[in-house]
Amino acid sequence: MTIKLHFHGAARTVTGSCYLIETDTAKVLIDCGMFQGSKSMDALNYRPFPFQPAGIDALVLTHAHIDHTGVVAKLTKQGFKKTIHSTAGTADLCAIMLPDSGHIQEMDVLQLNKRNARKGIAAVEPIYTLLDATTALTQFIAHAYQEWFEPAAGIRMRYWNAGHLLGSASIEVEIEQAGGKPLRLLFSGDIGPDHKLLEHDPQGTVNWDYVICESTYGGKDRFERAPEKRRELLAQELRDAAARGGALLVPSFAVERTQEVVTDIVSVIEMGQAPRANVFIDSPLASKATEVFRKHAPELNNGDELVRAFNSPLVKCTETVEDSKALNLFKGFFIVISASGMCEAGRIRHHLKNNLWKKSTTVLLVGYQGGGTLGQQLLSGAKQVRIMGEDVAVEAAIRSIEDYSGHADGPELEHWIEKRLPIARNLFLTHGEEVRQIALAEGIKGRLVPAERIIRPALDEAYDLSGSVAKLVEVGSGALPPRMDHAQVAKPDWDNDYQNLLLNLQDQLKQAVTDKQRGVILRRVQQAVAGEDIPPLPPANTDRRRSPARRGSFDEG
Repeated sequence: MTIKLHFHGAARTVTGSCYLIETDTAKVLIDCGMFQGSKSMDALNYRPFPFQPAGIDALVLTHAHIDHTGVVAKLTKQGFKKTIHSTAGTADLCAIMLPDSGHIQEMDVLQLNKRNARKGIAAVEPIYTLLDATTALTQFIAHAYQEWFEPAAGIRMRYWNAGHLLGSASIEVEIEQAGGKPLRLLFSGDIGPDHKLLEHDPQGTVNWDYVICESTYGGKDRFERAPEKRRELLAQELRDAAARGGALLVPSFAVERTQEVVTDIVSVIEMGQAPRANVFIDSPLASKATEVFRKHAPELNNGDELVRAFNSPLVKCTETVEDSKALNLFKGFFIVISASGMCEAGRIRHHLKNNLWKKSTTVLLVGYQGGGTLGQQLLSGAKQVRIMGEDVAVEAAIRSIEDYSGHADGPELEHWIEKRLPIARNLFLTHGEEVRQIALAEGIKGRLVPAERIIRPALDEAYDLSGSVAKLVEVGSGALPPRMDHAQVAKPDWDNDYQNLLLNLQDQLKQAVTDKQRGVILRRVQQAVAGEDIPPLPPANTDRRRSPARRGSFDEG
């Protein structure tokens, strides 16, 4: 029997998780996530699936994050009518996250179509709607950890706690083989770090044929602190933000990250380690997620602390758009926690647009910032960014605490792999940008897994798992090529270059003193666009009597 494994997402990138197990009798999908990042990556969400949804026998989810579940409703909308398997925690979180995602799709497309109508551009359809997402929820079945279930003929699975998020899991897979032992696979899902506030340490068993392991922080040692040290660091950031005298903006994933950060903020304030301040949770999704966490508090580490923090009079949840806008009227030091964690969508973009230009503002990044995202631009020291079509100067203090990451770092990933040994055939590294995958491979090759047995699959590749080692058999989807050039996955794209060009052009125009100088700049740009030869600039004028504003600008010509 032929057994193939297709990598339709999270291949040399951290988003779009989607793997397809294909046997002679069954097709089972592991995760169905949304791509995030550059416009080119985002466009993949609108493209057809590289498989027929109606032909899938089951969907099995590792956890509820949108990069693992974000196009589930697209899958069901396009013909998948079978069962969606998950843990109870994942099912409860998906019950709020998927409808919220559907609503966002509708609202984003509504605004886009209004703009397009004025330009004479035809209307587009959302990837899926709130109704589509609600309908998808009827297909969920929840399973307990370590409970065997059979999603399709000849395939059985069970969940192990991955320590990443409420309900998160690694998936143990056994596939029947005629006349032999079952083929054993382990999908790591996203692995949690040590010292995570709410989650237990990752669990699992040993002795695999193949392991498919995430690599988000491969090769990176975050030197994570114990919980009390993490809170000391947070308290210092709160004190510094208060000293600046303005808003502290915390872009945060609505699910679990927000709950962790709020629990710690309230704790350090109550202990007198930071000034008292109102803590606004400006995310309806985060408010709903908090109720799910309250429900599951007995299963969590420090669940009692979480409940106490959210009962604090300091914590206030906004509900309406008007409530969110009213936060701009506040003066002095206050805290706003709002989605999304990479600053790519949601209310946080409005707060950043209204506050980034103020020196009194602090932005505290508490999670991974993917390549090409607004969060990554801020983290990289951008002096100006473009938000919702407007250029915004960055005068705010940009700070970062990595201790809240939901992912294991490099040494922790290596330790997790070591505890899964022996791995008889191959280790696949997924869910990581290429530099992180290479770093993780360097750290384990020869020591834990032979170098030739480590594979970093690319988008839409498929491997035959039936032999003594995995064999690459497809580099696209059947007769179709990969949906995206492998060299462009998780890299800044043309839109990032375009935005940078606009910012640089505007900066040059601002530096120019006369209209004649500005005309020279624009003519040179037009010549470049037209493909004309551009004459070299004359030597710079070194006259020290020139005003500072003129130095470094284009000479008149």
